[in-house]
Amino acid sequence: MATSTISAVVATPREGKFNKNAARRVRVSGKIPAVVYGAGQEAVAVAVDPRVITKILHSDSGHNTIFDLDVTGAALVKAMIVDWQHEPIKGALLHIDLKRIAMDKAMRVSVPIQLTGTPLGVRSQGGILEHVMREVEIECLPGDIPSHLDVDVSALELHGVIHVSDLPHSGSIKFLTDDGLTVAHVSAIREEVAEPEAVDAAAPAEPEVAKKGKGETDAAPAADAKGDAKKK
Repeated sequence: MATSTISAVVATPREGKFNKNAARRVRVSGKIPAVVYGAGQEAVAVAVDPRVITKILHSDSGHNTIFDLDVTGAALVKAMIVDWQHEPIKGALLHIDLKRIAMDKAMRVSVPIQLTGTPLGVRSQGGILEHVMREVEIECLPGDIPSHLDVDVSALELHGVIHVSDLPHSGSIKFLTDDGLTVAHVSAIREEVAEPEAVDAAAPAEPEVAKKGKGETDAAPAADAKGDAKKK
């Protein structure tokens, strides 16, 4: 399923100095600072509505969403979000990078992998499903970028493995991630059992103390014997 184009993102060019104070003023005004680059054109500093960007990031296709970018004073272009920064405590968007997209040129992107179904190894063989790889890197035309890749794991038995090569392939998508890497597998549930050696190591220390005391008691007569010898 390819990404869908949403309503245009409107961006206003920023002028003046591009420092922390300037970025703070942009955020106070209700916008967030951003940079637009790519397609052989100069980078442009702009301000955008964080609510629109958040909506895109939370959409089905996420950051792989292709949208119309309307920069005031420039021609309408296709664009994608390629990087973003959040405030660490409250999670508010602080800054984003937007890239102009040429729809006729292939590009590299990472798309999420979604597992569907409950494995046989979990349902009836006492196993547990481990999702090892969450995203896979692919190359394709922008219009062919899938929002995600689904793989059915219902038939996966205990110790069964899903590799990248098992993901749905099509002629429009080239996989860049190694085909032999593990996406998911069903493993046995490990029970925690106390090791015998550990139990032995935890034996009471009193016998050791008793032995030491006995040794000291045995040594006393010897010392007395030496003293008696000297007296003689």
